[in-house]
Amino acid sequence: MASLTGGTRSRPIRVLRSILFSEYLVLYLTLLYVAAIWPFVPEILSPPNLEDIFLQLLPLFIAAIGLMLVLMVAQIDLSATSIMAMACVVGASIMTTQGGYLADSAWAPVVAVAAFILVGLAIGALNGICTAYFGMPSFLVTLTTMMFFSGSAIWYTATHTDSGSSIGSLPDGFLDLGYGGVFGIPYAAIVTLVIAVSAHLALSRSVFGRWLFAVGLNPRAAAISGVPVKRVIVWAFVLSGLCSAIAAIIYTGRLEAGTPILGQRILLDVIGAAVIGGVSLFGGSGKVTGVFFGVLFLSVVDNGLQLLGLSLSSVYAIKGGVILFAAVTDAVRHRVLARG
Repeated sequence: MASLTGGTRSRPIRVLRSILFSEYLVLYLTLLYVAAIWPFVPEILSPPNLEDIFLQLLPLFIAAIGLMLVLMVAQIDLSATSIMAMACVVGASIMTTQGGYLADSAWAPVVAVAAFILVGLAIGALNGICTAYFGMPSFLVTLTTMMFFSGSAIWYTATHTDSGSSIGSLPDGFLDLGYGGVFGIPYAAIVTLVIAVSAHLALSRSVFGRWLFAVGLNPRAAAISGVPVKRVIVWAFVLSGLCSAIAAIIYTGRLEAGTPILGQRILLDVIGAAVIGGVSLFGGSGKVTGVFFGVLFLSVVDNGLQLLGLSLSSVYAIKGGVILFAAVTDAVRHRVLARG
């Protein structure tokens, strides 16, 4: 009788555990959300709106993949949006037709894209070196670089344009990266797919991927096993900076101007998408598919709330609550796993 009662009581717990640890939990929640909101805003499933959601989530997905790599080694990167802003204005200053360094040159878009990437790599390397080799907390390092490069982007813009707010008149060859495409497939989608597949293969089939998991789970044990812990941490930040720079290229192409406030409002989305997608804040876990589900969920929630006509402050409050819930869920998962 006792065993029967124990088995009956444990069944709901087993079901709850299976749902909590399901790889597709966030996808189920997304579908549930759409089903719940559809009677009030049926246009959420209209083809133009679905296309808009798809295009908006692409650069966010790229940035979230970069953050995932940092979270996997039990660190945090708050500088993603400042990297976007700095890379944006530097790249725009090179190719703008109004007094750019390579104004009206056929090579301007190519050099500008290279500048985007170099800025991302440089700031990412700075974050990684300070964290890994100087022993500074990544929260403090990236918070400082976020503030410094956000301010630097504003100063840089002011010195390169009369308006001081943005650098416009970008060449058409670059603007195509925002909304252009080939055979009906957006360039942004192609770039995103390449990055997502590369990240998935790196995590599942490469030595570097195994090192990321090992460092996140137990850096001391990883070091004893011969894993170059400091180098792995630096490369995680470098790749995060690279992903932020690529996301900035897409955003800039869509805005058709370089602005120092690029990405200012999406830091919460970048972090939240990774956490909601199952990337542990404690390190050692993360999947590209999970991050995609997280980005999709936040994008759909944001779109649905805007269709409902809610104010921006209400949208932020609800999204913040969702992300907080995801963080608490991650903490619960971590404790459950620790107890076995």
